[in-house]
Amino acid sequence: MSKHAKLLEKILSGTADANIPFDALCHLLQRLAFQRRVRGSHHIFFGDGIEEILNLQPRGTNAKPYQVKQVRQIILKYKLADEKL
Repeated sequence: MSKHAKLLEKILSGTADANIPFDALCHLLQRLAFQRRVRGSHHIFFGDGIEEILNLQPRGTNAKPYQVKQVRQIILKYKLADEKL
């Protein structure tokens, strides 16, 4: 199982939202075909066919828990977990 698949499993389980590394989350989103734009500390992710825009900021080295929840909701809504990793 690749590190991206393990991270995706961890995000989808919802048990460790406060312990998701920010850089790993950004790389996972890019592997799921999101495009990234950076404005200061704001990392903005958007994708073709996805209505929502994700605006993520790090809290230290980890992602903010509520933003991990937003990512999980979008992955489930658009069935992105079925995509190749």
